[in-house]
Amino acid sequence: MKIVACKNLSIAAMFLTSYTLFAQEQKNFDFNRIEDNSYLLEEAYNQEPGVIQHISTFQYMILRYKSWEDQVETDKSWNYTFTEEWPVKGQKHQLSVTIPVLNDWGFGDVALNYRYQAVLKARIAFSPRFSIILPTGSYKRGAGYGVFGYQANLPLSLICSKKLVTHYNIGATYTPSVVVYNFDNPDNPDRPDITTFNYGASLIILTTETFNLMCEFAGSYNLIKHQYSGYVEKFGSFFINPGFRYAINFKSGLQVVPGIAVPIRVYSSEKEYGIFAYLSFEHPLKRQDK
Repeated sequence: MKIVACKNLSIAAMFLTSYTLFAQEQKNFDFNRIEDNSYLLEEAYNQEPGVIQHISTFQYMILRYKSWEDQVETDKSWNYTFTEEWPVKGQKHQLSVTIPVLNDWGFGDVALNYRYQAVLKARIAFSPRFSIILPTGSYKRGAGYGVFGYQANLPLSLICSKKLVTHYNIGATYTPSVVVYNFDNPDNPDRPDITTFNYGASLIILTTETFNLMCEFAGSYNLIKHQYSGYVEKFGSFFINPGFRYAINFKSGLQVVPGIAVPIRVYSSEKEYGIFAYLSFEHPLKRQDK
């Protein structure tokens, strides 16, 4: 009986120690900070119950490249996106829509997104996302692909300390039988399949509760398989995106987060750089008491 009692006491002591360490970890990483407001990457935090978010981004890029005559040419472009995020009952499920506007080409292909909060612990979060891309953009103007696309992304967020948070993404987009419109040959029979793999990581320095320094590293690798010829094009790109963000919190529960970044494309013979502007409004559906 004494042996059994000792074993029970040992188990109880181990349980109490584990619970104390877990509670301590929860307390250590339970502090106010800016969440779910990254730029090129996706953070693994779903919207809290009853809280919605409206996100606007604007990106202006300058591309310098050499023409066939070996002269340096400059191409300027811009794009704007609006994203609306809604929790579904609790924090486990989230629905969102992303609407892009591309340069002078008009509205692009709209994405309908579903994200599942698979893991939400003291230090780590994981929320896989699946999206259906609707053919809403005009392929004749170069604003869309003319067919449905499918996208999956796996965002992971890790709190390293009270001053450093990291985020990691890996995913893919598949668009079969893309409509390629050629003004010189409108009846072009080629309908390529496009597969894009994306990856990235970011460092967020929590300077204060409301001001963060950021640096994102985001890349992609594209495969374009031409059905008519069978030829497969392969090319990739990689961007470094340093910037900052700032949170303005109101007593009503509204949080406004503006931010600026400078995307720079590296490891390419072409030089591309620009400016990235971010603005988020996040608020509860019902006004909070003061």
